[in-house]
Amino acid sequence: MVRLIARIRIMPADAESNLDGVVLSIKTSMPEGMEMKGHAMEPIAFGLNAIVGDFLLEDAEGQMDRLESSIKKILGVGEIEVMNISRQSVKMK
Repeated sequence: MVRLIARIRIMPADAESNLDGVVLSIKTSMPEGMEMKGHAMEPIAFGLNAIVGDFLLEDAEGQMDRLESSIKKILGVGEIEVMNISRQSVKMK
């Protein structure tokens, strides 16, 4: 089955949100068949940062909704924004 990479910007719930803890919680609570491949902190304004995460998931109906709802459940997550979705590249040996 085709795999997708979704890049999602995750905004903190408030200025005191522990973003490292949010990343750890996201990684440990991913639904089966999904994973957080990488992340970076992106400055927003006035010392606030957002998490930009790359998530690997199957190209099947309902998968994106499952991913979004699993992220929104995490303590410290405010809003999320899907920035990009594309097919995962296949590396040939």
